[in-house]
Amino acid sequence: MVDTATTTTPGETPHANGPDQLIVVSGLSGSGKTVALRTLEDLGYYCVDNLPAALMPAFVQALSHSTVGHRKLAVGVDVRNRAENLNRLPQILAELARSDIGYRLVFLDTRDEVLIKRYSETRRRHPLSVDGLGLAEAIAEERRLLKPMLALADRVVDTSDLNVHQLRRLVITEMGLTPGAMTLLFESFAYRRGVPTDADFVFDARCLPNPHWDSKLRPLSGKDAPVREWLESKPEVKQFGDDLLAFLDRWLPRFEADGRSYVTICLGCTGGRHRSVYLAERLAEQLRQRYGQVLTYHREME
Repeated sequence: MVDTATTTTPGETPHANGPDQLIVVSGLSGSGKTVALRTLEDLGYYCVDNLPAALMPAFVQALSHSTVGHRKLAVGVDVRNRAENLNRLPQILAELARSDIGYRLVFLDTRDEVLIKRYSETRRRHPLSVDGLGLAEAIAEERRLLKPMLALADRVVDTSDLNVHQLRRLVITEMGLTPGAMTLLFESFAYRRGVPTDADFVFDARCLPNPHWDSKLRPLSGKDAPVREWLESKPEVKQFGDDLLAFLDRWLPRFEADGRSYVTICLGCTGGRHRSVYLAERLAEQLRQRYGQVLTYHREME
């Protein structure tokens, strides 16, 4: 992971009518920009991907002065923009600064060999492959086009060795935390695909009745009402959830008092779609009233 020197932007102090936070997310295709933007959206940011860079000042002003008054904005800007827009980016950001709008530009980078492997595994097309370029040539051309973004970045993150969960954690801890508040992430998973490596707590729900064996419920998930109602009708499911809540009620304040800013609670079942998803959502809902930010992530449903 590489840090650039943090720049002091003239717009560091938000204008009274501007957003409290504006994050511009850029980087190479396949580096994790979509994951970063989705995570910021979970954290309450109003996110727009692939916004033409020239429209950024108007976009920020429009949302800042809307009746809704969005205070946290995130914009994805990458090689899908026209080259002239990317070259004009220094002027565009300077325009934001003159309007007293503070911003932070985050650039996600990845080694070429890792990008090639990711494209091979997902079988997706590179945005520049439509110009008849091979993958390696397309990546090289993308790097050339994004040089203005890289040169202006306040933070450069190398995602070559980060998986999806590690990138989400990095975004949450660096860009999404409310100062002084502890953030909780409830993550559901399937044991057959392994336990998440970044878990602070792991709870096994495989002992509970399984909706999978009901043919009507099998295609659904723990977020769907029929599955929730089925599980809530089982006394052992309620007792299991109550015991977990009591445990967390007792011990999470100790973590918070110790200065922890982020705790991941993982719940697993066989398929990662019914019992674990239901419990993650139920616990998150119950604890949202007590902690600054409570998020859910369902690994097998992403």
